[in-house]
Amino acid sequence: MAKLVVMASKRQIFVRDVPIGGGAPVAVQTMCKTETANLEATMEQIRTVADAGADLVRVAVPRESDADALKTIVKQSPIPVIADIHFNHTLALKAIDAGADCIRLNPGNIGGREKVAEVAAKANKAGVPMRIGVNSGSLPKHLHELERENSVEALVQAAVEFVEMMESLDFENFKVSIKSTSVPNTIASNRLLSERIPYPIHLGITEAGTKWTGSLKSSVGLGTLLADGVGDTIRISLSTFHAEEEVKVGWEILKALQIREKGPVLIACPTCGRLQFDMDTVVAEIERRLESYEEPIEVAVLGCAVNGIGEASHADFGITGAKNEGLIFAHGKPLRKVPQDELVDTLFAEIDRSLDRGKVEVDESEAAQGAEWLARIEEESAGELTPERIAAMEAEAAEAENGDVTAEPFLKPVTKSPEGKSKQLDEGDSPTAGRRFTRA
Repeated sequence: MAKLVVMASKRQIFVRDVPIGGGAPVAVQTMCKTETANLEATMEQIRTVADAGADLVRVAVPRESDADALKTIVKQSPIPVIADIHFNHTLALKAIDAGADCIRLNPGNIGGREKVAEVAAKANKAGVPMRIGVNSGSLPKHLHELERENSVEALVQAAVEFVEMMESLDFENFKVSIKSTSVPNTIASNRLLSERIPYPIHLGITEAGTKWTGSLKSSVGLGTLLADGVGDTIRISLSTFHAEEEVKVGWEILKALQIREKGPVLIACPTCGRLQFDMDTVVAEIERRLESYEEPIEVAVLGCAVNGIGEASHADFGITGAKNEGLIFAHGKPLRKVPQDELVDTLFAEIDRSLDRGKVEVDESEAAQGAEWLARIEEESAGELTPERIAAMEAEAAEAENGDVTAEPFLKPVTKSPEGKSKQLDEGDSPTAGRRFTRA
């Protein structure tokens, strides 16, 4: 499978030991939602986001007490800490003294060139990099007219002016960001900026929204730019107190574009009228259990066997289900047929066994039975497997088995976690009419 080639910015900086730009992997960062001076809460969140895969973490420094707390935070943090400064340049100076690994600064709101120069001089002496940049809501006054005429050009012009200011101050240890609440403007301005400067570029959609809307807007905007080869570090801005959710979304974007790998990839079909088992519960259970794996395994869940396993033949492991039974497969080849309510546990048993032994071991007899089962299902499904046909098949099977045509038409497996606490999703979790298999 072809991998996306990302052309990084020419320049490279280091935030502590994390390289940014110049061919380095795209770094994922987030920002603490806590009051920085609250050391216990801040450190707890930093450890949480680090465990989720954050390469960098930013903390707000609006008060003296926050700058003082940085001394402890930087020492205890497992990942580099960026001090976020606005309006008060003395806090930037204090943050550098406190050992911050990077300073986030908007030269447009810090009080003029002289104050920026003071911060730049101190950062140069300490070897501390900076992130400079502009948000759509904080453009310099002299660009307001241009903003009304061409908002994209105004954003880029502001960023370029800040770059030129830093260069005139003999400071080049920085990355640049342009952020907007508008996805099209963010895409257009960063594309243009990447053509005008050689410095690393930080990407984000500012004030993107909730976990749902913000994730979508960020995925569209950042995904488009990264696919274009623009961007060296990213932050997903979500209205949630759980900063680790931002990290998870960031990683999913990078994984989807095959820019970086981290942990498993889950593939799941969107389901349709062919569905014959409680896939919603199964997918939720598989996703939950995959969170404990660090290996970049790819796992597929197919809702029916109509298309065989060809659509997910590239997956390391997968399952496909039909009435009462299902198939475990690996790399497009059947492994074994199992009762439907054993699918998830058997899937993870095969995954664990392969990880322990470094390869997938195939029992030829069981694989043959699985292949035979799959062929039979595909033959039965040679015509379109409509809901009506499914209902008729179910009625015939129920009548043949026990003469009760009103019997429950579908098996509803409740998959078991290692703790035995799995919960079947209800209609409210999957509100499509008839989604809970009540067809007659």
